[in-house]
Amino acid sequence: MSTQVSECSVARCSFNDHSHCNAAAITVGGEEDHATCATFIDIGIDGGLPKVLAGVGACQRSECVHNDHLMCNAPEVRVGPGADNADCLTYTHA
Repeated sequence: MSTQVSECSVARCSFNDHSHCNAAAITVGGEEDHATCATFIDIGIDGGLPKVLAGVGACQRSECVHNDHLMCNAPEVRVGPGADNADCLTYTHA
């Protein structure tokens, strides 16, 4: 069972559906001390599934307290604008 994406406030993402992510799964990427949603796409067309089901498929931020063998074990994940267009707002450096 993957951690669910509870909120996405990145309005320009093609997977955003009224502040909810409708990608099948997201990947959290970025660099140390800064986690981004690597699934973010801004191409001006809608994408994703017909209903909201997004979870975290993989997390590349091994230094995050929620990372367990590259999987997210946070209760939920929020994505929103930060240093980049789409940051993982749940990210917490260990």
